[in-house]
Amino acid sequence: MQLVVGRIGRPHGVRGEVTVEVRTDDPELRLPVGGSITTDPPNRGPLVIEGRRWHNGVLLLSLAGVAGRDAADALRGTMLVIDSAEVAPSDDPDEFHDHELIGLKVVTVAGEPVGEVTDVLHHGQDLLVIRRDSQDDALVPFVKALVPEVDVAHGRLVVDPPEGLL
Repeated sequence: MQLVVGRIGRPHGVRGEVTVEVRTDDPELRLPVGGSITTDPPNRGPLVIEGRRWHNGVLLLSLAGVAGRDAADALRGTMLVIDSAEVAPSDDPDEFHDHELIGLKVVTVAGEPVGEVTDVLHHGQDLLVIRRDSQDDALVPFVKALVPEVDVAHGRLVVDPPEGLL
């Protein structure tokens, strides 16, 4: 599974630097100087990072072969992606990456099937999007009281929903 770690924004200056909307918790690890990064769309990459710096809270990258403002602007909107296999699991047993949750089968504490996790939304409160058979998707807050068990190894997530949530 491909994970987006950044999105190229507007050019910065005239030498070909690009701004990056960071979408990772560790840009220094995911976007290393000298590293090659895959792109979406694929025909714009892979890109080799020649330089990285922060300017007023914005990440700026210098990329191999990108010299000048026009070349940098041609990359605007390009997603910088990595393979989910490159992301190490968390040491915290109660912390999960989105890609670990997507695809898990969801059951209630009584063992009744609910559906499958199709997305994780981050809007102040993390929400699991659960696709249910022949019904609308359900949004379940991802908190211990409502999601008492996550078993990634066995592909299962247990929910304890209050009446009316599902």
